[in-house]
Amino acid sequence: MAKGKNATVFFCQECGYESSKWMGQCPGCRQWNTFVEETISAKTSGKNLTVGEKKRNQPSALTEISLEEEDRISTHMQELDRVLGGGLVKGSLTLVGGDPGIGKSTLLLQVCRELAGDKREVLYVSGEESLKQIKIRANRIGEFNDCLKLLCETSLAEIEETIRRAKPDVVVIDSIQTMYHEEISSAPGSVSQVREATSLFLQIAKGLGISIFIVGHVTKEGTVAGPRVLEHMVDTVLYFEGDRHASYRILRSVKNRFGSTNEIGVFEMESSGLKEVLNPSEFMLSGKPQEASGSIVVCSMEGSRPMLIEIQALVCHSSFGIPRRQTIGTDFNRVNLLIAVLEKRLGLSLGNCDAYVNIAGGIKIQEPAIDLGIAMAVVSSFKNRAIDDRLIAIGEVGLSGEVRGVNMIQARVQEAKKLGFTTCVIPSVCMESVKDMRGIKLIGVRSVGEAIQLL
Repeated sequence: MAKGKNATVFFCQECGYESSKWMGQCPGCRQWNTFVEETISAKTSGKNLTVGEKKRNQPSALTEISLEEEDRISTHMQELDRVLGGGLVKGSLTLVGGDPGIGKSTLLLQVCRELAGDKREVLYVSGEESLKQIKIRANRIGEFNDCLKLLCETSLAEIEETIRRAKPDVVVIDSIQTMYHEEISSAPGSVSQVREATSLFLQIAKGLGISIFIVGHVTKEGTVAGPRVLEHMVDTVLYFEGDRHASYRILRSVKNRFGSTNEIGVFEMESSGLKEVLNPSEFMLSGKPQEASGSIVVCSMEGSRPMLIEIQALVCHSSFGIPRRQTIGTDFNRVNLLIAVLEKRLGLSLGNCDAYVNIAGGIKIQEPAIDLGIAMAVVSSFKNRAIDDRLIAIGEVGLSGEVRGVNMIQARVQEAKKLGFTTCVIPSVCMESVKDMRGIKLIGVRSVGEAIQLL
């Protein structure tokens, strides 16, 4: 490369693989049509973009490392602490993604308010909103003290200098796609800019022990925009999900180096900000119809939390040559599989019927433990027979029509009992796992046919 000239390179948007020419398939992640062209300035070649002196690290014995430095910081938001694995870890880098307008900035501003209330220094860096815009949203949330500082800046050099000078305990970057480095000629939000910005904040977090939140926009497929290497670099990846026109929001952990990746937190959007939903089962079952066919309650495990969800099914005679099947909130192919099992093992004539299955509340469930509930709801709607409102079904259905066991059955039954359910249909192999359960009737079934007879 001639000195002083710019080079055109191609980056893979999925894994960040760099190539001097365009390729249809990425050699790194094997994805097709993911390469984008960017211009890189020659003066950045081989140069460390991080300002400041670099310390020389020395090897340390594992037995000499103390865990006191990894103490967690409580955000005073139980749902967020649950998703983070018990609180915010010092020196961690957390990526928060979600659709536009879902409430990412509102959630992080509430976190800043709680942390500032503990006299912790918090720096909120915004590249999308002005100071007055943030102030308007802050007035809607509540009172803030002087421990929260705001900065409207998009230059990485200026942001790094401010962080190293102020040395706050927590930093929020909103958003990573607006940050840019002057020595990189590509536009903000490009693969190279996002990668270098994340690398810089990672070095700051680990080097100074500062907990950093970075906000990431998502694509139409629901993943964080930019290279997939962005998710590999951070410690925790949180997705804020939900319909922006509905009141509930779900915070889901898809990567967490300090805790479980299956935990979720449930919030409700109100005029004063986000409110925690400490009992999501009761929240999801609100408005459930009484004595209606095709409606049943199931229990799904989200991490260590059992959640009761209503499944609705509608089966009617089809007026088309090919019956229509549609699902909302669960796997389409899984529902077709269960309908095929009902036709083959129970002899039900569902081949000329339209079938619609909906997970009420808008939540998405992929766990096989809801199979038995889906099958019973479909048959209930097909025969127009209502299921007992106080009955709950738990179990996985196999291709032979057998009902297979599920994990954490004790916690599921306890959650059902706590909300007033009197009958619980579970796999027979799980009967011995449920102990000291009074006040709720347990019915063990070996096949889906035995469960349908309860209707």
